Amino acid sequence: MAKTDILKFTGVVLECLPNARFSIQLDGSDQVVNAYIAGKMRTNRIMVSVGDKVLVEFSPHDLSQGRIRYRER
Repeated sequence: MAKTDILKFTGVVLECLPNARFSIQLDGSDQVVNAYIAGKMRTNRIMVSVGDKVLVEFSPHDLSQGRIRYRER
């Protein structure tokens, strides 16, 4: 899968779930999806908490699960 196939959305973290997963509401819709922290964020110990605005990437094959790539300040 090429990097150009990745879909990017912004959203707000609603709740922290077990196993380093988060429930995120996407901006501009009422859709809530589950996402996990990307590897570089985990390695650099970037903490994500409830209320943070994040950039989420999705595979075009599975839009129900995303990967948190960036936490906005």
